[in-house]
Amino acid sequence: MEMERQYRGKLCSRFALCLFLLLLVGNRASGEIRYSIPEEVNEGTVVGNVAKDLGLDITSLFNRRFRVVSESKDAFFEVNRDNGALYVHRKIDREELCQGSGACIIELKVIVENPLEIHYIVVEITDVNDHTPSFPEKEQTFEIFEQTLTGRRLQLHTARDPDAGSNSIRTYTLTSNEHFEVDIRQSDEDKIPFLVLKKSLDREKNDKHTLLLTAIDGGKPQKSGTLNVTIIVLDSNDNRPMFSQEIYQIEIEENVEIGTSVFKIHATDPDEGTNGIVEYSLGKTLKKKVYDIFELDKITGEIHVKGVVDYEENDVYKLDVEASDKGTPPLVGECRVIIKIKDINDNPPEIEVTSLSNTVSEDSKPGTIVSLIRVKDKDSGVNGKMISSITSEVPFELKPSYKENTYSVVTKGHLDREQVSHYEITIKATDCGDPPLSSFKTLSIQISDVNDNSPHFEQNPLQFYLVENNVAGASIFSVSATDNDINDNAAISYHIVREGSQNGMTSFINVNSENGHITALKSFDFETVKTFQFQVVATDSGTPSLSSNVTVNVFILDQNDNAPVILYPVSSNGSAEGVEEIPRNVNAAHLVTKVRAYDADIGYNGWLLFSLQEVTEHSLFALDRYTGQIRTLRSFTETDEAEQKLVILVKDNGNVSLSATATVIVKVVEPKEAFAASDVKSATNDDEESNVTFYLMITLASVSALFLISIIVLIAMQCSKSTDYTSKYLQEANYDGTLCHSIQYRSGDKRYMLVGPRMSIGSTIVPGSHANTLVLPDRRRTSTEASKADICRQE
Repeated sequence: MEMERQYRGKLCSRFALCLFLLLLVGNRASGEIRYSIPEEVNEGTVVGNVAKDLGLDITSLFNRRFRVVSESKDAFFEVNRDNGALYVHRKIDREELCQGSGACIIELKVIVENPLEIHYIVVEITDVNDHTPSFPEKEQTFEIFEQTLTGRRLQLHTARDPDAGSNSIRTYTLTSNEHFEVDIRQSDEDKIPFLVLKKSLDREKNDKHTLLLTAIDGGKPQKSGTLNVTIIVLDSNDNRPMFSQEIYQIEIEENVEIGTSVFKIHATDPDEGTNGIVEYSLGKTLKKKVYDIFELDKITGEIHVKGVVDYEENDVYKLDVEASDKGTPPLVGECRVIIKIKDINDNPPEIEVTSLSNTVSEDSKPGTIVSLIRVKDKDSGVNGKMISSITSEVPFELKPSYKENTYSVVTKGHLDREQVSHYEITIKATDCGDPPLSSFKTLSIQISDVNDNSPHFEQNPLQFYLVENNVAGASIFSVSATDNDINDNAAISYHIVREGSQNGMTSFINVNSENGHITALKSFDFETVKTFQFQVVATDSGTPSLSSNVTVNVFILDQNDNAPVILYPVSSNGSAEGVEEIPRNVNAAHLVTKVRAYDADIGYNGWLLFSLQEVTEHSLFALDRYTGQIRTLRSFTETDEAEQKLVILVKDNGNVSLSATATVIVKVVEPKEAFAASDVKSATNDDEESNVTFYLMITLASVSALFLISIIVLIAMQCSKSTDYTSKYLQEANYDGTLCHSIQYRSGDKRYMLVGPRMSIGSTIVPGSHANTLVLPDRRRTSTEASKADICRQE
């Protein structure tokens, strides 16, 4: 019954211990995954399925760049992207990787992208018994006087076993004998064997003893190493040097100057003579690093610094010191000097970039992760505490991770590539030492473009002036837009809006989609169309594409491409010939007839001048060069011929003048005949006048209709556009009821006039302008101009 209660008690204790360990491991697993493998396993050995333990989709591991990053320089582990397994990349020697008997831990980071994730994994390397205990020397010899009292202790060489834990050295054994036994002293992590004299020696019986010391580890199976121990028995020197204390502890700062004396030890020997002279030496079983850093003066006992003392490499050194007299045999006293190293702030922080996305889209939202960094400092305590920040004025900030000294670089504002396309992010890490030390790391971030800018025209609307009779198929002008984006987002194509076009003129216009050059598919005629409007759309190649349009106003400029047309006289066969009869008794300045002509051009190109090209009698008739009126210069005489022929030349004022001729036959008759013929002729003249009137009405109606259409279009343009760019077309009223017409328009602070076929002599031509464009003197007409305006009047 008692045994059952004890069993139940043990069972409850074990259950509570398991529950505690599960809770401890569970809390730890929330931050990281922990695996354990023994050292020296073969390459390719699977440690665990990381993807499965992290809950990652195995099919997406390759696309998400599933990888492992080790804290150490050597990559002992890799991950298989096909199945998510963590496996050994190369053999691990725990003793080479982790010195000492503590836990051997390797920290790994598993990184996946899209989205970026980082997971922490700890792999513990457990020890296997793969090393045999070994002594620094194969043989150790002691000399001891025969009068040595029992209990005398001689320190033996300490065996070294790189294995840790239960695989390290557990005990020492000595071959069976009657005089000596082995005693083991536990000192920190070391077991130091001592040879103890348990029975007095008798040199006369035996002057030399040979023993075998065996060091045994705790592995399964056990491994061992041996040391041959030889004891030579001498005559007595019965006092050994003694130290004031068995263990000394001192503290020095790291980076102490080489040659500095850090401690002085002293041992005393009550013997006299050579038996009392003491010399000091370091023990032979110390680590090699101790001999490289410290040296001991064998006469004075001063310990000097020989090499560089670095706290980050080792924070404590243990020196075994022996004091030996010069007796025969010499006696030895031992002590241990423990030197603790004090840390000073001699290491600046180190900034390690774990992951970096050096290209960030300008439409990234605030909080987007750009990089992961880790900051570390080899110093300890306050010297190892660090403060990290971004020093440059950039739209980025540091956000700490749940793990200490790990940060994410994230965006803190909206990015605009068109304003800043590249950032240099300077990260500063400063420790809390005195004085503080700092390190800097610069991340170069390029901002990638998105299509967030529409094409832009510098001026809208655009105005172009095109001379009529242009060559069909030739480029007449071009439009150009700019886009602040780059690459495909800034590649602009052009097209013309065809739907709802004015008078269908866009069917005669084409635009080059690549360079914006606009081509006329036909030759335009000013007399048919004077102005038209269309729209050009500029579209970039982004996804989705953006576009903007520009309104293009085209004004057709007149050329002198129409010759004057004789309206009167016109004969029955269509030629410009006429016969006029006048009485012989008419006086001077009598109006014989008036030559009427019309030119479809405007301005100077339509301004007609009349001249006598051929006349029978120059002294008899005069021709008004502006009105075309033929009048007599004097009365007829008996000697004047009864039939006079006048050939009138009508020409315009274009750069290259065009002309036409009319022939007038003047028949001089007696007054009675003229009176009789007047009745007959009146009927004929009535018919001719009616025909001429009909033609004039048709012409005036056509011109008026075209003019009204132009006025309506221009008023519509004026209502929809700024007056700074849209011309105003007005009707000029300074002409009489014949075929004189003109068009005015205003641009800015200047007024222009297009005249045809007559114009005011008071108008002035703008130098360098087109021949049919005149600048009006702001409608301030002088008396001279008012009188000269009658040149457009026909009677």
